[in-house]
Amino acid sequence: MKAKDYIELEGTYGAHNYHPLPVVISKAKGVWVWDVEGKKYIDMLSSYSAINQGHVNDRIVKAAIDQMKRVTLTSRAFSNDRMGPFLKKLCEVSGMEMALPMNTGAEAVETSIKLARRYAHMKKGISENEGDIIVCENNFHGRTTTIISFSSDPDSKKGFGPFAPGFVTIPYNDISAFKKAINSKTIGILVEPIQGEAGINVPSEGYLKELRRICTEKGILLILDEIQTGFARTGKMFAFQHENIKPDILCVGKALGGGLYPVSAALSTREIMSVFTPGSHGSTFGGNPLACAIAEESLNVLLDEKLADRSTEMGAYFVKRLKEIKSKKIKAIRSKGLLIGVEFHLGPKETVRPLCEKLMTKGVLAKDTHEKTIRFAPPLVITKDEIDWAMERIREVFDAA
Repeated sequence: MKAKDYIELEGTYGAHNYHPLPVVISKAKGVWVWDVEGKKYIDMLSSYSAINQGHVNDRIVKAAIDQMKRVTLTSRAFSNDRMGPFLKKLCEVSGMEMALPMNTGAEAVETSIKLARRYAHMKKGISENEGDIIVCENNFHGRTTTIISFSSDPDSKKGFGPFAPGFVTIPYNDISAFKKAINSKTIGILVEPIQGEAGINVPSEGYLKELRRICTEKGILLILDEIQTGFARTGKMFAFQHENIKPDILCVGKALGGGLYPVSAALSTREIMSVFTPGSHGSTFGGNPLACAIAEESLNVLLDEKLADRSTEMGAYFVKRLKEIKSKKIKAIRSKGLLIGVEFHLGPKETVRPLCEKLMTKGVLAKDTHEKTIRFAPPLVITKDEIDWAMERIREVFDAA
């Protein structure tokens, strides 16, 4: 079968909730993928930063195979011998005290919302069915009905109401707006350290530190969504470490599964996590032994291969090469580690999708983000030679624009 045959088959039997580039991937290794016709591409998306350790990482694959030969699923009706060691490792890496394992990033965010609300009701005196969580414009925290209720993206919301109450939206990177939004019913703020889906919006230096100070002063919770920025993507194991702070609740996912398996978690202090009691929250697959084995080895790879340091080094080199392109169409380059966004000057109805399609024809797979920005987020194992290979093709396309 040819690529067009697979695309036609998917279009016939699959819901049309995505608009992918017309490439059909059948094999991958490291930073490279191959389509069904044998053409080679460099992956500049990493499945939205879920493959920081590189495609089909040998160590993570071995950990998965070894565990699959033993036991894969027990459910939380019983304990298993993989969860405790994994959760200990995750807490040590993040500096948090306790973790609640789930599967997808959206589940981690939903868990954090439930945790924050129950803590506010049980420990902070906010009445049941009251309390607001502050969120930011242009956020992306997932696709569940609760989460889209506080999205500012019309495509995420249209036709899915009625929406859940209890959320207050403010501009991102605006401390003054945050202060004004706080009242006696405020539970906390849920925020991304860097807004990835909004176009790699990097806040002002000190933003997270000031959020931390205000939350501590007001006695409200700082909830950080590091599902995309976590696990070495920005040059630290977590983006909040750039400002030497710690959240009250931390959401993680994506690269925790090493590109093999969906693994996520909400992490917090013992005091906050104590409000969850048997029956109050759960997941059939969350914390299963296969997930734990994969996630623990995914963390080991990040640490052993010093991928946070590599992200800093390769990110700086990538941005340096991008800045060598003197195209008047380039409006801004925003980055932290190997999370890079290139925004373009375009007309009101123009998007960067055609540029991504041209990059694809030259062997570079990148994603259009919020219409005017191209995101570059390759696996953290990328080398300078591989960046140079990609930059030859990126420069061709950008110069032609």
